[in-house]
Amino acid sequence: MPNKNKKNISNDNYHWVVFFTVAIALFAMVLDFSIVILALPTIADQFKVSLKAVSWVIISSSLITSAFMLPLGAVSDIIGRKKFHISGMIFFVLGAILCYTSTSLEYLIFGRIIMAIGSTMGQSVVFAIIVGVFPKDQKGKGLGMITTAVSIGAASGPLFAGPIINIFGWREIFLVTAVPTFIGIIFAAKILDEKKLGSILRENKSYDFIGSFISIVFLSLLIIVISNPFSYSITNIEFITMIFFTLVFFGFYIFWELRIDNPMIDLGLFKSTTFRWSTLTRFLGFVASAPAFLLVPIFVQSFMGYDETVTGILVFFGAFFMGFSSQFSGRLSDKYGFRKFTSLGMIFIIISNLSFSFFSQDTSVFIVLIVLIINGFGMGLWMAPNMSATLASVLPSQYGSTSAFLNLVRNTATVIGQAISTAIITGIMLSNNIDVQLSEISDSINPDISSTFNYGWDLSFKFSVCVAILALFASYKTREIKND
Repeated sequence: MPNKNKKNISNDNYHWVVFFTVAIALFAMVLDFSIVILALPTIADQFKVSLKAVSWVIISSSLITSAFMLPLGAVSDIIGRKKFHISGMIFFVLGAILCYTSTSLEYLIFGRIIMAIGSTMGQSVVFAIIVGVFPKDQKGKGLGMITTAVSIGAASGPLFAGPIINIFGWREIFLVTAVPTFIGIIFAAKILDEKKLGSILRENKSYDFIGSFISIVFLSLLIIVISNPFSYSITNIEFITMIFFTLVFFGFYIFWELRIDNPMIDLGLFKSTTFRWSTLTRFLGFVASAPAFLLVPIFVQSFMGYDETVTGILVFFGAFFMGFSSQFSGRLSDKYGFRKFTSLGMIFIIISNLSFSFFSQDTSVFIVLIVLIINGFGMGLWMAPNMSATLASVLPSQYGSTSAFLNLVRNTATVIGQAISTAIITGIMLSNNIDVQLSEISDSINPDISSTFNYGWDLSFKFSVCVAILALFASYKTREIKND
C-alpha cells in the first residue's frame, strides 16, 4: 500500500516535473535573443565590421525562427515530442558552442543559425507538451506558468547582458544560455515519458516536404519585406518583385495544403469559430503590443536621456508583471472561461498604448514605469487564456503543429507591429527633412527634431490603440467551443 501511494503522488506531480524540465530550456532560449541584442556593438568592434553587418546576427535568427517554425512543428507530431524537444536543445547547445568559439562574423552567424534551429524546435513544441501533460482543468494554469518563464527570460537579458559583457566578454553570453539548456537535456532524457506527455502521433507519418519548402520561401520573403520598410521605395522594381513572389508563394502554399491529406497545419481548423477568432485575437494582440517592446527603450534612452541600466530595470518590471498576471489568468481561465480574461487584457493594452501616446520628453520616469506595468499586466492577462482557447479547439494529434503555428503568428505579428510603428515615426521625420541618429535626439538644440519625433511617437501608439480595439472585438467574438 505505501508503494501505491508513492506512485500516485508521483503521477499527481508529474506535470509539474515536466513543466520545470521544459521551462529551463525555454527560459534560456528566450534569454538568448534579448541578451545578444545588447552585445552587438561589442561584437562589431571585435570583428571590425559595421553595425549594419553585425545586425545579421539577429536577422538570421529571426528569419530561421519565422521560416522554419511551421515546418519543424509538424515534425513533432510525427516523431514524438520528447525526441523533438531533446533534439532542439542539442542543436541549441551545439550552436552556442560554435558562437563561443567563432573567429569571424560569418562563423558567428552560422552558429546563430544552428542555435535558431534549436530554439525554433524548442519553442514550437513546448506549449504542446504543457497542454498534453497537464490535467484538463489545469491546462490554462500550465500555460500561464510557461508564459511566466518566457517573460522572465525576456526581462533578464537587459539586466544580465551589461555585467556579463563588461566583466567576462561577449562570448560568455553564449555559455550563460548553453549551460542551463544542457542541464535541460539531461533532465528531459531522464524525466520525459512520451506516453505520459499525451502524445498522439499521426497514423500516417508522411511529411509534407513540398509544403515545407513553399512555406519557408513564402515566410522568408514576408519577413524580409516587412522588416525593412525603408530599404526600398514602393516603386523600386526589387521591392515590387519581392511582394509579387511573396503573394505567389502564399497562394501556392494555400493551394497545396488544401490538396494533401497530411498538411503541416490543417486549414480546416479555421472553420472552427473558436480557432478562427482566437487566432485573429492573437495576431492583432501582438501587433498592438509589439511597439512597446521596441519603442519604449528607444524613447527612454534616446529621447529622455537615461542609460541602459534604467532602461533594463523598467523593461524588467514590465515583463515581471506580465509573468505575474499570466499566473492567475491562466489558472482562473480554467474555471471561469478564457474570453473574460482575454478581453480584459486587451482593455489594459488599449489603456497603456493610449497612455504611451501622451508621453513627452518631460514625462516622469515613474510614469513610464507605471504604464509599462499596466502594459505587461495586460499582456499576461490575455496571452495564456488565448493560447489555451486555441489549443482546446484542436485534436491532441494536432497540438505540435498548432503550437508551432501559434508561435509563428506571434513572431510574424510582432515583426509587423514593430515595422509599422517604426515606419510611422521614421516616415514622419523624413517627410520633415529630419534624418538624425536616435542618440542625437535628446541632445539636439533644434526643437523641431524632438517635436517631430514626439508627433510620430504619438501617431504610432494611436495606431496601436486602434489595432488593440480590433483585438478586443475579436476576443469578444471568440465563443464557447461547444458552439462550433
